[in-house]
Amino acid sequence: MSIEVNNESTIAVDETVLQRLVTYALDELHVHRDAELSIILVDEAAMEQLHVQWMDEPGPTDVLSFPMDELRPGTEDSITPAGLLGDIVLCPQVAIEQAETAGHTPIEEMLMLTTHGLLHLLGFDHAEPDEEKEMFGLQRDILVGFSLAERRR
Repeated sequence: MSIEVNNESTIAVDETVLQRLVTYALDELHVHRDAELSIILVDEAAMEQLHVQWMDEPGPTDVLSFPMDELRPGTEDSITPAGLLGDIVLCPQVAIEQAETAGHTPIEEMLMLTTHGLLHLLGFDHAEPDEEKEMFGLQRDILVGFSLAERRR
């Protein structure tokens, strides 16, 4: 699996834990080991530019996803073919603010946002109530499973 993390922000982030999370999640979602994706961490100004350009919304956001090959999760019997999943762009400054409001650590927020972005790359959405229930349930399951796997590490 090729997971490239590029921190272009001024905030230090444990890139290896993001890579471990994505590896865990892709295994759980039965995505081929040769799938590729990148995670890019940017400052607020860069995120705001992307947010305006792609979503036509002002201000920086926490995470944006840019799917490429439109891969979808596989099953135990049918692994997703290899391909280019796309890019997840995170803004650590926004994540830090959100973590404070939510009462958890910045890395927990970054892990949640990374999982959220990954699910968007795999075609999940939360525009409709049933989609939201499915996506956020899967997001929670991945984060809980990853947390347990990290404790066993």
